[in-house]
Amino acid sequence: MIAKIYPVGTLKEYKYVVILSEYQGKILLSRHRERTTWETQGGHVEAGETPLEAAKRELFEESGAIRFEIQPLCDYWAANGPDDWANGMVFHAVIEELGPLPQSEMAETRQFDALPDNLTYPEIARTLFQYLSQQNKV
Repeated sequence: MIAKIYPVGTLKEYKYVVILSEYQGKILLSRHRERTTWETQGGHVEAGETPLEAAKRELFEESGAIRFEIQPLCDYWAANGPDDWANGMVFHAVIEELGPLPQSEMAETRQFDALPDNLTYPEIARTLFQYLSQQNKV
């Protein structure tokens, strides 16, 4: 899988949102119930939702974040091949307060000092966190 980064608002027609979350100065990742790997919070933009609305919803559903600052960071394009690709918008969230993890597909969250090796989408996560770090936001 490959991932490319673009300025916010470049790609339009967003299918996904990805949230790069920070809690207490550390990276906050989630683990899906059906996997042993770690991932960023995020998911599909539902019909009628803006990317920001989707990002706020997904952040709460997949981490339990109830107080946070969230801002668009960039657009991204990811592909497995010429017919398997999608546009998305990436957000950076600084979480101030976590509540209980809601009933969802996520089993748990965990804080990390650095990205772990066992990521669900390693190419995308590494590309996006590298961009975030270049923006001096983490």
